Amino acid sequence: MDRASGHDTVTRALWYAAPGQAILRTETIPAPRPDEVLVQTHYSALSRGTESLVFAGAVPEAEHHRMRAPFQAGAFPFPVKYGYAAVGTVMAGPHDLLGRAVFALHPHQSAFVVPAAAVVALPAGLPPRRAVLAANMETALNALWDAAVLPGSRIAVVGIGTVGALVAWLAGQIPGTEVIAVDIRPEQAAIAGALGVGFATPGNAPIDCDLVFHASATPEGLATAVAAAGDEATIIELSWYGDRTVAATLGGAFHSRRLRLLASQVGSVAPSMRARWPHRRRLAQAIALLADPRLEVLLEPDVAFEDLPGALPALLGPGGAAMCQVVTYP
Repeated sequence: MDRASGHDTVTRALWYAAPGQAILRTETIPAPRPDEVLVQTHYSALSRGTESLVFAGAVPEAEHHRMRAPFQAGAFPFPVKYGYAAVGTVMAGPHDLLGRAVFALHPHQSAFVVPAAAVVALPAGLPPRRAVLAANMETALNALWDAAVLPGSRIAVVGIGTVGALVAWLAGQIPGTEVIAVDIRPEQAAIAGALGVGFATPGNAPIDCDLVFHASATPEGLATAVAAAGDEATIIELSWYGDRTVAATLGGAFHSRRLRLLASQVGSVAPSMRARWPHRRRLAQAIALLADPRLEVLLEPDVAFEDLPGALPALLGPGGAAMCQVVTYP
């Protein structure tokens, strides 16, 4: 790849082509303009929840516009180039970014050109591979802002995938909080322990919590979350169900206990922070929060980019990677 010639660059990109089918396409991208950067990708990450729905063609038609990724190409349902967690090195662009490791909300692609303002340089000492967690960390940070977590709170987090684990870790950093991660998989106790929070299976989930986060994307998990909430508590719903209709357990004591069910979605900055925090500032803060080496436990073993189309059915299907799937580029 030529850093200074101004020549076009040949790249490879992952496209979701049909339900359960993905392909790699060779593309040519133009040389960057003065206000753009050319990034050579080293790592990207699958967003298991969202990309499994994209892979299945299950993005509801009414959400096609809202669910567009920042540099998506194509359109839902297919063919579509989708993804939003890429880390690489700036090979051409403004002097202050040249040679820097950066994060961008870009689909899976071996090299790409974006506006310089669309990349965030990684802080010194942050391993680039760990930086693929930035998009998930941004979702978790926004959820804590939506929840207005207070010191001393008793908190349950139901569903310990990548986002749920990051929510639990963040909540556990607040003084005096008692955080219990809840998951149907007993092996997730090791993840919770590594992050310094408690663990329970649904049958032993806590009750009378001040705040509950739900991130399992299942109706059973939502029922567990509702049951864990104390009187007048809030359940923060982080799951996105695509085109599925989900039964919510709003009968029984839900009404008399005055529970509140609140959706948190990363597309908008939480209202409490929106006036002062543009998206770029929030993303930079999420990246800075990745400095803790304990977060390495959230990264699954690498899959090579060239192998990704064939690996996706297993990675995104039932029993696939529990945590953040890292994709490596040659």
